[in-house]
Amino acid sequence: MRIGELATAVGVTTRTVRHYHHLGLLPEPERRPNGYRDYGLRHAVVLARIRRLTELGLGLAEVRDVLADDAGRELAEVLEELDEDLARQEEAIRERRERLRALMRQGVPAEGPVSPELAALFRDMAHASDSPMAAKDREMLALIEATAPPEEREWMLAVLREAFETPGAVERAHQAYALLDELVDADPGDPRVEEAARALADCLPQALLPGGAVDDDNSFLRAFFADFPPAQAEAIRRTMHMVAKRQRTERLVTEQQSTDRSAP
Repeated sequence: MRIGELATAVGVTTRTVRHYHHLGLLPEPERRPNGYRDYGLRHAVVLARIRRLTELGLGLAEVRDVLADDAGRELAEVLEELDEDLARQEEAIRERRERLRALMRQGVPAEGPVSPELAALFRDMAHASDSPMAAKDREMLALIEATAPPEEREWMLAVLREAFETPGAVERAHQAYALLDELVDADPGDPRVEEAARALADCLPQALLPGGAVDDDNSFLRAFFADFPPAQAEAIRRTMHMVAKRQRTERLVTEQQSTDRSAP
């Protein structure tokens, strides 16, 4: 991704991205032969974390400390200090204090500050915490929640909650994670890629891919796939196309049934 695409994806300005580079908060990416910066998914994840932390009221120096401590202990300390400060301020910041209290009650996940609803979903997946793929999945959900408009964020959480309430859904997700973890050093042509793709398609809520189409040339998707080893990326790409095909088929069936009902 170019700097403008990264900024748009996360919901900040290109000037903000350059400022975070200058302060050393956001690592500088490699440059293409033409001199343009080439951003990947890692940059979007870090940038989204910085945005969420600053929205909570942390200064950039505090954000630097939080990003330097992956275990989350420093974040909890900073949030406690911030809560004490917010307690002395006026009515306008009460909503922010409630968000902070909720985060501290639940404990801060490794992915950084997320909504109470998403934190609850992460707890449902707790016994998959040793899975690298599960960790990436949580990280991606945190990125989406940080960058999506409020309506889309609420919709995503509702879809995920409904999916996890389906009997056997959590177990199927853990099985898919395990299959994907096995592909970390595999070749994209490995037959296990198809098995992992089908397992993931069976537990992925179809509503998360609205429209029934996948654009492989989308710059964000290219950055997304580049963040995975080749076999894992191929399995996820196949999953997306499987789900998109199912959506198209279901739509055609629904349209045909509607036509049959309206026919004389």
